Amino acid sequence: MAHDLTNQLDRDGIVILPGFVTGPQLQGMQQAFEARLRHMAWNDTLGYERTEMYRHMIQDVLILDQGFLDVALHPIALQVLKEYIGPQFQLVEAKGWLSLPTKKNFHGWHGDAWYDQNRVSAIPREVKLVIYLTDVRSGAFTYIKGTHRKQHPRLVPSHELANVSKEMIVEVLGTAGSAVLFDTSGIHRQATPVLEPRQAVFLNYHDPGIPLQQEDIDYYRYHPLLLNAAFLGNLTPEEQRVLGFGDKRNYQHGFERRRRHVLLEGISRSLLESSLQINQALYYPRRALAKARNLLRH
Repeated sequence: MAHDLTNQLDRDGIVILPGFVTGPQLQGMQQAFEARLRHMAWNDTLGYERTEMYRHMIQDVLILDQGFLDVALHPIALQVLKEYIGPQFQLVEAKGWLSLPTKKNFHGWHGDAWYDQNRVSAIPREVKLVIYLTDVRSGAFTYIKGTHRKQHPRLVPSHELANVSKEMIVEVLGTAGSAVLFDTSGIHRQATPVLEPRQAVFLNYHDPGIPLQQEDIDYYRYHPLLLNAAFLGNLTPEEQRVLGFGDKRNYQHGFERRRRHVLLEGISRSLLESSLQINQALYYPRRALAKARNLLRH
């Protein structure tokens, strides 16, 4: 089965896996993901990141639920990845997002840029495993079959695709738990309009020894995976290798990300400090009053 899937991935650049996650495993993943979507990450609140208008991003999903780790190490997926990318592949990124309803085409046709095209002449293989956590009836992942490994990844204007036949375009509608494996050098996008909120997880696999583009180095995008110790029992040596145990090639010591909203951060910090001062000023009188009442009772 894995070998057949590899052949399909090699031919079309995409493989659809309906019903890849089901039952209690899917429910646990949905509940943990939904919990992070309730609040924006801020100060001591765990939640999502907001870096663009139409998506809420959740980084490092492997720490959320055992199901995410188990899916990332699914034996059939690992066999396909080993055959397609080579034995040096690793899981290098694990994140997901909520796509908000919109009619705007905010995520146009493209191939995923990630490697340094000035230092890498061939097109290295990268595969993403996508898992839908909600039913997707609109705003689906869409891929043009056979466009993988034809050009270095870039944004692709729609006029260049005017002659692409409808038979080559795969729109992956599906129920929660459906999954897709695709070569990221192929031309793809999120379709529009998005009529309902869409939750999806993207697990990214490539050879971590390939030089990264400067944009991803500056963002520290492919940092070593964050893992939850509670989920790591009984890992095989090969699974530890796939997760990057002990691999420091893309580790950056003391990394500090460039701040994008300095003024807003300063305002938020000042408001928080004012709130803490007010709470402290109210705390001690309340505490003294409680002590006095306690003494009077005795």
